[in-house]
Amino acid sequence: MKCDQLSIFLENRAGRLAEVTRLLTENKVNIRALSLADTSDFGILRLIVSDFETAQKVLKDAGFTVGKTSVVAVVVDDKPGGLHNLLEMLRGSGINVEYMYAFVHQSGSNAVIIFRFDRTDQAIELLNEKQIKMIPSEELCKL
Repeated sequence: MKCDQLSIFLENRAGRLAEVTRLLTENKVNIRALSLADTSDFGILRLIVSDFETAQKVLKDAGFTVGKTSVVAVVVDDKPGGLHNLLEMLRGSGINVEYMYAFVHQSGSNAVIIFRFDRTDQAIELLNEKQIKMIPSEELCKL
């Protein structure tokens, strides 16, 4: 149930993000989810893409520093308390959320949240045990 996420280190300067999107566009790689966090000097762009291997190769070939991170895509009820209930369950098991970002697939139904856990395998076991839907990488890229 793990998904491969690209983590791209970007200098915090005008046009750098557009260079990434240009390369992905030219190579027909679709961005399915993203998060961008920055400091005054650099940013970390996190992407779930339709073709991980191609994206990783073209970005590295263009001189970007690219990492691979395992994340988990979890379906959460798109209603008040949906995220809270999940976080309480994780907290009760001592699993820490290092970061997360979300997108709504169909408003009013479900949201998909991309999680980076400190103990990914244990988080997956817990989510399976509690029958919480996770989305495999190949399915996530088709949403």
